[in-house]
Amino acid sequence: MARPELMLMDEPSMGLAPLLVKEIFSIIKDINEQGTTILLVEQNANMALSIAHKAFVIETGEIVLQGSAEQLLKSEDVKKAYLGG
Repeated sequence: MARPELMLMDEPSMGLAPLLVKEIFSIIKDINEQGTTILLVEQNANMALSIAHKAFVIETGEIVLQGSAEQLLKSEDVKKAYLGG
């Protein structure tokens, strides 16, 4: 696993203290910036969207929204349903 092209991650922040979550997401971002594509499944939508390029919102196994992370962060529907706004 010296230089993987793709890394799959499922809930890397689950059960971690907020400071550790920030550190984990910083590491994920660094890995991506070094050229590894990352497929991240994460319920912490705000943190995931803060580092993502493209995002999909899945409900009961169906993609209900998709777009750039920036678009979804600005979406009123996403804010209301997933970001507490």
